[in-house]
Amino acid sequence: MVNQYNLLGKPSFLPALMYIVLTGLFTPFLVLSPPLICGFLMIWMFYKLFALYKADDAKSITYDSGMIVALGSLIYFPFIYLFLAIWVSLILYRPFNWREWVIGIMGYGTIFFFLAVAYYLSNKLHIFKNIWTPLTTAFPTHVNINYYNYLVLLPVIVMLILGSISLRQVFFRSYVQVRKSFQLLFAVLLITGLSFYVKAQFSLTHFLLCVIPLAILFAYYFLYAKVRWFYESLFIILLASIIYFQFNTF
Repeated sequence: MVNQYNLLGKPSFLPALMYIVLTGLFTPFLVLSPPLICGFLMIWMFYKLFALYKADDAKSITYDSGMIVALGSLIYFPFIYLFLAIWVSLILYRPFNWREWVIGIMGYGTIFFFLAVAYYLSNKLHIFKNIWTPLTTAFPTHVNINYYNYLVLLPVIVMLILGSISLRQVFFRSYVQVRKSFQLLFAVLLITGLSFYVKAQFSLTHFLLCVIPLAILFAYYFLYAKVRWFYESLFIILLASIIYFQFNTF
């Protein structure tokens, strides 16, 4: 997907490498979980949303994207917030057309219409509304985290800062499509990062949804970094910290 839309400026499989590395950050990431499955739906969704830039008619794309979000929310409910990514992509890629905005809702509603029919046929329509109960969850003011276990995030934060700086230096010299695509990636990173509160119990596996935009950003940094000894050392530190914390849980 990254190579097809030329997001990095040259063909590279670094995004795949960074995806594999980042999905090994924490022990819970290594277990097959709903967010991990939704990661594949997110890639499929990005594949469609990036196509909006040159699409003559965006209605089918937004409709399909709405259906993907609905499928993902059935697997892992916080995925529902990625519907905002459809509207963000319409703002970035397309002139305003109210039909394109509404048809995404129709695509989302199609899946839940058939789900409601299934509830009706099983005489459980009265509990169908409970699906959206998590949306009323209050945003948490405190999350209990053992910070010692998350020292592995230090090299990730450094790479995030350096990648953002590297991208910013050439941002306005990039193609319009590339600029808008990275803006969409940043928007999705914020949406997925802040939607963790929908689950009743805090779980690290939720942040697997953040891995895909981070993997593309980190790949951009490593592809264009100039000081070889620094970025190679940074990557080795990341790998060493992942291995260390996988075998030492405190």
